[in-house]
Amino acid sequence: MQEVSRSGAADDLRLDGLIADLWWRVRLLNTDILEEEAKAGVFDVQQPTYPMLALNLRARRDNLVSTIGVLEQRAKSATEAA
Repeated sequence: MQEVSRSGAADDLRLDGLIADLWWRVRLLNTDILEEEAKAGVFDVQQPTYPMLALNLRARRDNLVSTIGVLEQRAKSATEAA
């Protein structure tokens, strides 16, 4: 019988919590992006009058989504290894 590490389960829970928190932040950023677009009345990123803040928020959101993908892959690998 294989011994199960308690810290391994705690690490999995922490990683799951981190991923959930990051998804929550992505949702907040999406809301902020929509607010900025509505204020400016410009919803097309290609327009020269598109708000700079919305562009920056989009970049932050995209980076978070990329990080979440890496963390989810790590969590999946850890689950398969166990």
